[in-house]
Amino acid sequence: MPTPAEMKAKVAKLEKQGWQLQFTTDKTRLDEMVEFYQSLGFEVLLESVCDELPLPECASCYETHCDKYKTIFTRKSNIAVH
Repeated sequence: MPTPAEMKAKVAKLEKQGWQLQFTTDKTRLDEMVEFYQSLGFEVLLESVCDELPLPECASCYETHCDKYKTIFTRKSNIAVH
């Protein structure tokens, strides 16, 4: 499990590449949200939460079901959407 400093560094690296952290969700909403952001002209990056340090209230679910959760990052696409 990465340290908080390592997680901050990972997010900072993604932000330098233009990615913006949106939120973490489970598979039940994931496809819907990816489609939504793409329809608005965003690129979508999904990161596993298995390497994240969750909020204390989320820790038990992450520990047992981390493979079911993804963190959504978005950035404006360079491709024009018509």
